[in-house]
Amino acid sequence: MVLVRTIPPYSAITLRSRSYATSTPPKSRLRPTLSLDHFLQRARVLALYRTVLRGTRNIGDAATRNETRSFARAEFERHRGVADINHIRYLLSTGKTEWESMERYIGGM
Repeated sequence: MVLVRTIPPYSAITLRSRSYATSTPPKSRLRPTLSLDHFLQRARVLALYRTVLRGTRNIGDAATRNETRSFARAEFERHRGVADINHIRYLLSTGKTEWESMERYIGGM
């Protein structure tokens, strides 16, 4: 007795491995690219956030220090989704002004 191996027809083999141009491409895990202006403003916002966190080290009372840090974080998180570059600039200048006034107050403590 001889065993005969059957091979499926050619079309059945190619249908399994064929990809079609109309199929949806895999989703990218990368975020959309930022414009140069957005990139620069993002760097300035992060610098302001770091400055605020460093400045809160000078607050003697631990409860006040934690409250100030959580307030700053909440403000930055609240405006996280802002995409308009002019609004970002406005928020950045307002945040710097607020921090400078708070810093004067912290220095007097």
